[in-house]
Amino acid sequence: MRSRRWPGGRSRSTTSSTGSCGPSGRDPRIHYALNCASIGCPNLAGRAYKREHLERLLEQGARDYVNHPRGAAWQDGELRASSIYDWYQEDFGGTEAGVLGHLLRYARPELAERLRGYVGPIDYDYDWSLNEP
Repeated sequence: MRSRRWPGGRSRSTTSSTGSCGPSGRDPRIHYALNCASIGCPNLAGRAYKREHLERLLEQGARDYVNHPRGAAWQDGELRASSIYDWYQEDFGGTEAGVLGHLLRYARPELAERLRGYVGPIDYDYDWSLNEP
């Protein structure tokens, strides 16, 4: 286990031996919590990220995004995934196989079944349009 320094001098322990952190040492679920306001982003949580419900919100954010067409979808038999998984691939295992593993971890059964047998390339895409009412 290592201790990482965050702004303000606070430290946080992380471990990559559990598979929860990619080669970067960052928890990949952070990408589901901190994002911009574009359509391609994960949804913003309906409540503030506080210690008492942080784990639940991170897990829910990952599950919701992975299973939404913005996160992962099929187009003409090929996997199309959010460019977040390409831009921050190091956080998701460092390879496309790592990205697939991350997607599988949060995928609902129907998506997981298709991901398990997938051997083709991943086509990354992102919608930068502003997410507004």
